[in-house]
Amino acid sequence: MAGDGSLRQEVHRPGAFKQSNKEHKTGRHRSKGGLERERRGRVSVKVSSKKLRKVLRKHDRRHQALQIRQQKREAVLSEKRSLGTQDGPPHLVGVIVLHSGTSGQNVMRLIRTDETSSVYDLDGSGERFGLVCPRFKQRFSFIRVNSGDIHAVLDLAKVADTLMLVLDPYEGWDSHGDFCLSCLFAQGLPSHVFVVQGINDLPVKKRTDAKRSLTKMLERRFLDAKLFHMDMEQDAALVIRHIAMQKQRHLAFRDRRSYLLAQQVTFEASDRSGLVGTLKVSGYVRGHPLNVNRLVHLVGHGDFQMQQINGPPDPMPLNPKTTKKRESMTMSDPCAEMEEDLKVLMKADPRKQESLESEVVPDPMEGEQTWPTDEELQEAEDTLKVSRKIVRKVPKGTSDYQATWILDDEEEEEEEEESDEDMEKNEMMGETVSQASEESDCEEEADEECETMTIPESIRDDHYDEKIDEEEEMMLLEKYKQERMDEMFPDEVDTPKDVAARVRFQKYRGLKSFRTSPWDPKENLPRDYARIFQFQNYSRTKRRIFREVEEEEEGAMPGWYVSVHIGNVPVSLTESFKPEVPLVLFTLLPHEQKMSVIHFLLRRHVSNTEPIRSKEEMVFHCGCRRFRAPPLYSQHTAANKFKYERFLHCNTTLVGTVYGPITFSPASVLMFKQRVNGTHDLIATGSVLKADPDRIIVKRIILSGHPFKIMTKTSVVRYMFFNREDVLWFKPVELRTKWGRRGHIKEPLGTHGHMKCLFDGHLKSQDTVLMNLYKRVFPKWAYDPYVPSPVPWERTESTVNVPEIEMD
Repeated sequence: MAGDGSLRQEVHRPGAFKQSNKEHKTGRHRSKGGLERERRGRVSVKVSSKKLRKVLRKHDRRHQALQIRQQKREAVLSEKRSLGTQDGPPHLVGVIVLHSGTSGQNVMRLIRTDETSSVYDLDGSGERFGLVCPRFKQRFSFIRVNSGDIHAVLDLAKVADTLMLVLDPYEGWDSHGDFCLSCLFAQGLPSHVFVVQGINDLPVKKRTDAKRSLTKMLERRFLDAKLFHMDMEQDAALVIRHIAMQKQRHLAFRDRRSYLLAQQVTFEASDRSGLVGTLKVSGYVRGHPLNVNRLVHLVGHGDFQMQQINGPPDPMPLNPKTTKKRESMTMSDPCAEMEEDLKVLMKADPRKQESLESEVVPDPMEGEQTWPTDEELQEAEDTLKVSRKIVRKVPKGTSDYQATWILDDEEEEEEEEESDEDMEKNEMMGETVSQASEESDCEEEADEECETMTIPESIRDDHYDEKIDEEEEMMLLEKYKQERMDEMFPDEVDTPKDVAARVRFQKYRGLKSFRTSPWDPKENLPRDYARIFQFQNYSRTKRRIFREVEEEEEGAMPGWYVSVHIGNVPVSLTESFKPEVPLVLFTLLPHEQKMSVIHFLLRRHVSNTEPIRSKEEMVFHCGCRRFRAPPLYSQHTAANKFKYERFLHCNTTLVGTVYGPITFSPASVLMFKQRVNGTHDLIATGSVLKADPDRIIVKRIILSGHPFKIMTKTSVVRYMFFNREDVLWFKPVELRTKWGRRGHIKEPLGTHGHMKCLFDGHLKSQDTVLMNLYKRVFPKWAYDPYVPSPVPWERTESTVNVPEIEMD
């Protein structure tokens, strides 16, 4: 306030101490404001197009969803309408009887007695016939197989559009019928319908109970199952109508392939010896178009090349007018039918035809090297000097990677693997012999006691003993003991006393960490790896092949009746045909004829409790293939190394590894074991994982020792080794205990294998000291594509007859 009475405003002036706010830290990425300042209003093309795709109104989104739903519905309806019509193949129905006390002849007879339909006999036996129904404007092909032959059942289910499962009115299905259902579930069950005969023959008071019990049995395994009675012709018409109208189920392994069921098969010798010739297979094309340049696989017989595809007249036309016109043309011009029969649709092009090469012929000189240069010699000398310095600090014969423990001799590796198995068997040999002697004494005592029994019981016991194989019983007992020991003491082995541990386990190495320690997948590979193929990127190759197959339109279209000429077929193949097994033909995708290392995801079937050891020979049904091979089991984890499993454990998903032809997933896998009497037992089910030779399967062994003297963190351990040289050899390997302690060998004591060890904590006297050693294992090359048919479970009154082979 001034003295003159005027007002003066005070202005705020900042002081010397200023406040500085902390800047916002955006981390590794830039902030939104920084990005906007860099762009200066510019928008990239990708961002603008993405915004245009995302920004849709509610009405537009509803309209888009409606269009997608209509497209899917139209695709399903078009597939249903094409099946069984003039433009599509006949509706293939497979009849399978699930009970030994029920016969399928009455079912086939009732289906044939429809007066409004035309019946075409395909083989003259009545077990394979075609049915043309003008009332439904569809045509059907019925085939019945012997349910006792599991190969025939699975082969029919591979190509059938619908399975007609015949049940017993009292029990539904028996034990073998349940076995067939389990196999069909694992492979992929197509559309199905359940039929029962004999309900009307039951007393009136028992009909309701029988229907209720069968319905409950079906509901346990089939949620949407409907039971049909077939005692009269009207019932058969209802079943056929249901088959024609029901929704079709897809099988993954046949969605991208073309396939057909052989209706006529002839063989023409191509040389004077008659050992090799051309096989002519006639049938309806199904699935994708049949390209003559592709390879074909005859299920159970091998891979072959096609020479040409002919278009003979359709033996089962849907339109009768076409048949009359054709007859009139034939009467006027007798050469017209011959020209139509000789119509050639496609011929193989040698430039585009795929090769049958399945293995790589290894070059023995491929591994040879030229004379090293001066730089390479100098580098080798420097490396040798460094290694000499390392040798002075660690025991002789070891290194950081311990690669010197693995030899290149394949024969020694096989002998060593056999010695591993022999050693594990000999560990319990003393106990087995003692128990066997006790059991033999018990059997002698039991025989002495059985002298007082009656004659019928003794005869019954004698027959029971005749069916038992003593050697098989002893081998099974030995397997049970080994599996139990593996569960109680996993991977633990005893150090041999007569052989030095550094010699016995010279191919094993120690790892700092099983998960993170490096392991070169190309190191010390067996010679069999020179014969196989490998993808640079399996997933990318599979996607490319599937995309090419979807876009391919060249070839015989689905629904055409064709005659496929397969060249270079040995005459022995025609002799191996069996009338009860249908002949099925599948086309192979590119590279599926080549051999590689195939991995399967397997899970033990609940019905099997027998111990299954690794490298036991098994029978595989993989997609459309059937072969024999000994699998190698390993854990299924997310890692770069996978632990080898000696047994196929229950309630666990494991990976089975074999040498076999490449099969692209998805494809189902069934694993059977063939008994001595010829029957097959279902062991495991699963799917194809991938083809990858670089998958590292590591076998682990554990050497155990016992603390002798304990001084806080230091302890004297014995019984792990039995000489001083072994202690020095395995000194770099880390130790661990069952109670979680970790340590290492400090120095050997004496000459009897005692050693002083240092741990990271106080060691308990009850603890056990362990040493983990690892070795990579590979499957055995024992691939056999020819699997004989199993012994039938039961004999039915009649079987299916495949057309006979005509020798020209």
